Amino acid sequence: MSKLLAVVKILPEDDSVSLEKLKDDLKAALPKGEKDLYVHKYQEEEIAFGLKALKVFVIMPGDYPGGTQPVEDAFATVKGVGQVDVEIVQTLPG
Repeated sequence: MSKLLAVVKILPEDDSVSLEKLKDDLKAALPKGEKDLYVHKYQEEEIAFGLKALKVFVIMPGDYPGGTQPVEDAFATVKGVGQVDVEIVQTLPG
């Protein structure tokens, strides 16, 4: 079965949101029951005026029902998340 890498950009509601707490909350919010669906890594990105976005690199099965939508929906429910955007989805080699 193929695996996908989805890069999801998270914009916090404001600059008072702790990115470290947000990382933990996003990881916990992922849909349960699928061992091949997990956060691979995070990357912080400067936006402006001290505001940072968080890029979440999610590994998921290539045939995951609903594609990235369940992940987007789960991330959108996390307290402190202002916006969720999928930037890239690509098939991983192997």
